[in-house]
Amino acid sequence: MNKILVLLGLCCLLNANHPHPAVPAAGAHPHPAAAPTIGFFLDDWSEKKFLPPTTQESERSAITKQTPVLTIDPDSTITLIPPGEFGHNINTWMGSMVSQRMFMTNLRNLQPHVIRWPAGSGSDAYFWNAGPFNLPADIPKQIVNKDGKKETPIYFYGRPLNGFATLDEYYKMLMETGNEGLITVNYGYARYGTSAEPVATAAHLAADWVRYDHGRTRYWEIGNENNGTWEYGYRIDTTDAHWNGQPKLLSGALYGKHFRVFADSMRKAAAETGSSIYIGAVTVEGPPHPWDLPITRNWNAGMMPGTRDCADYYVVHNYFTPYNKNSTAAEILNAAVTIPGEQMRYVTQSLHDNGVPIKPVAMDEWNMFARGNKQQVSNTSGLFSVLVMGETLRNKYGLAARWDLINGWDGGNDHGLFSAGDEPGVTRFSPRPSFYYLYYLQRFMGDHLLNSTLSGDTTIKAYASGFSSGEVGAALVNPGTTPTTIRLDIRHFRPGKNFYWYTLAGDSPDEFPRRVLVNGQTTTAPGGGPADYATIPAFTATTAKGICITVPARGAVFLVVGK
Repeated sequence: MNKILVLLGLCCLLNANHPHPAVPAAGAHPHPAAAPTIGFFLDDWSEKKFLPPTTQESERSAITKQTPVLTIDPDSTITLIPPGEFGHNINTWMGSMVSQRMFMTNLRNLQPHVIRWPAGSGSDAYFWNAGPFNLPADIPKQIVNKDGKKETPIYFYGRPLNGFATLDEYYKMLMETGNEGLITVNYGYARYGTSAEPVATAAHLAADWVRYDHGRTRYWEIGNENNGTWEYGYRIDTTDAHWNGQPKLLSGALYGKHFRVFADSMRKAAAETGSSIYIGAVTVEGPPHPWDLPITRNWNAGMMPGTRDCADYYVVHNYFTPYNKNSTAAEILNAAVTIPGEQMRYVTQSLHDNGVPIKPVAMDEWNMFARGNKQQVSNTSGLFSVLVMGETLRNKYGLAARWDLINGWDGGNDHGLFSAGDEPGVTRFSPRPSFYYLYYLQRFMGDHLLNSTLSGDTTIKAYASGFSSGEVGAALVNPGTTPTTIRLDIRHFRPGKNFYWYTLAGDSPDEFPRRVLVNGQTTTAPGGGPADYATIPAFTATTAKGICITVPARGAVFLVVGK
């Protein structure tokens, strides 16, 4: 479920020829082999070298006997860090991309590595090779909703339409920003199409997209949240003269059967272009709720056996907080820490229970449902984003993609990483606080995640990492309401002369401040952060008397210790 709901009325065997041996970092102990839940998402892993930033001198925090200690073990790697862990979603309704200089500059600086398209529920109404006046003849003018009532559908197009981004512009944006794609093909068409063979027709449309793509995209998925009653194709009109013989309601077993048809057609198309692709299957991410309908309750049990030998990976989405609840900061941040692990345990247990080998897991849509107090555009959203990323890495997801880069203000209930231009007093494409947290997280995170333990304090959440060039980093998040000082103890490590850090926090003690401070700098606009974020000097201090740092209340520190 995502913000496209507003527009829509609510808005084969794991590739055995791709072994994944451990890749040792230069000068380091060999790293562990890729976890099965990561697998091929590490194929493009590469060593990362730390580039010391410009700096400004600062005093390190004082050390006392009561100072909590973060102990980092550079010899103990949890996992290599998949590049796709920092992905994002982009949508069709954002309009022009490549002509927007601020947007493209920020995207190049952020480097999410993977950008999903066309993203959201619009994927099940997306016709990549059509415009509004040349849709296929078997597209119905009306579709039945979950309650069986007919409504006029909203379709989306890959060809030009005023106010919408085109498919070719998406490809150009990827090329010019140095990122790669993740494409969601239209599964809903296999259900609501009125041809004699709608499944084959929809699979052929997907395969033709693979041919047109011609090896530019490795990651594909079939459908978006098709276990949800809000998706086109959940229910079809069996009284229509063009009824295609399928059951009225979709099920996981039916999706699994159709998935095989899609995957076979798409892989044949990829082979014709001399490329390899990975195809993901829609998966329910957690135990059923009392209010869930049979489609959700039984989805995994029906889908997983059907996709056992043809899905390369399994796709989950999660919006962490209760739907439309005015959640507190504490509730939001606690969900970020607990849910990624719970979700991974549920999915892997579901695979085991259904006799399916563990395969890579991608959470390619995530954010929060919290609304009513501008939570989604606040400093707290930035902390939430870092915690989700840290826990996603710790629980060994192969890929993650935040929803989304651009959305709509909606009184501050806006998932967009950048302002869409409808936010009072804020320039279009200005970064929101979450952007700054994710930018500095990536900049100061190495290429492998390290084991660490925190003693003396249970509030701070820490994610340690190592660079192949030898430095050690840590992302320190303080969900609490008082500042906390932390001392770093890095075992079997000879630190260099200096350590470097950026400190981020809200510009006020409010629960959801809209402006973020980066080393004390921010913006004069009512929301966002400093425009010159890429050139702000890092704080630096000597390591001679120990490495100690204060993490502000509801803030974060991104730190690297020189070798």
